[in-house]
Amino acid sequence: MSGMHRHRLKLRLKKTRISFQRTIQLLSAALFNGYAAGFRKGRIFTGSSKAVCVPVLNCYSCPGALGACPIGALQEAVGGRRHFPFYALGLLMLSGILLGRAVCGLLCPFGLVQDLIHKLPVPKRNIPAALDRPARLLKYLILLIMVFLLPAFLVPETNVAPPYFCKYLCPAGTLGGGIPLLLTNPALRQAAGALFHWKLLVLLLILAASALIQRPFCRYLCPLGAFYALFNRFSFYQMHLDSEKCTDCGACERVCPMAVPVTLNISSPECIRCGQCRGVCPSGAVSSGFSRTGQTGK
Repeated sequence: MSGMHRHRLKLRLKKTRISFQRTIQLLSAALFNGYAAGFRKGRIFTGSSKAVCVPVLNCYSCPGALGACPIGALQEAVGGRRHFPFYALGLLMLSGILLGRAVCGLLCPFGLVQDLIHKLPVPKRNIPAALDRPARLLKYLILLIMVFLLPAFLVPETNVAPPYFCKYLCPAGTLGGGIPLLLTNPALRQAAGALFHWKLLVLLLILAASALIQRPFCRYLCPLGAFYALFNRFSFYQMHLDSEKCTDCGACERVCPMAVPVTLNISSPECIRCGQCRGVCPSGAVSSGFSRTGQTGK
């Protein structure tokens, strides 16, 4: 096989890998939001599957949602003070142990939205490391404060705390739940007030940032991504780097949507296991799978 043919084959394989990732993302979004009648009628699905948490950030109030959001379930359990959230935590821990942040890279519908928005033909921006590194800690603070501490300690007279993250920050809820419901329900449109306008502003800012920066919500704000990041280094599904094959070309780091230093720390908590580094590696040094063998750094 000539060098030109090999090059064309590599390009075709690269496109296949990327399209496979996108296919998984689309199938996941359709699976978690498969109640099509809800979007048409403006009603939330209330079947028995709604009692089961999905592993991704997927708003309970989305008309198409077939399951509950784990972050919403955690806040409900903590804020209601009825029981410790063993079920929601158990599901998240199981997902984290099996996949780590591959959940973010392959299954999350809002991650897909950010990926598609970033394809818009606008100038891209790099965040300076001095700002980027401390900013990534913000998602851990959001997980601790908005998901656990505020629902536990800032409880109104009703003795049921509101889901602070869902109510005041979550853009996935606004996109998947708030906007579709308002479009189909005139009464809700009339009742929409300052809180919805705030949430809409947050969503628009994140979408605008997504056009300039890859996955800004995943990098800086998502409490679910922060939770899964805690399991990245020892989850069953891993990315591996063969240091003997690596040529230090830097292609993997140029395409990484999370700006992970792949050749230095491929098991970084920031890696979402999207596989883009594997797809562009010219020497086949990057691999992935459930095997725990192989080198994970250089």
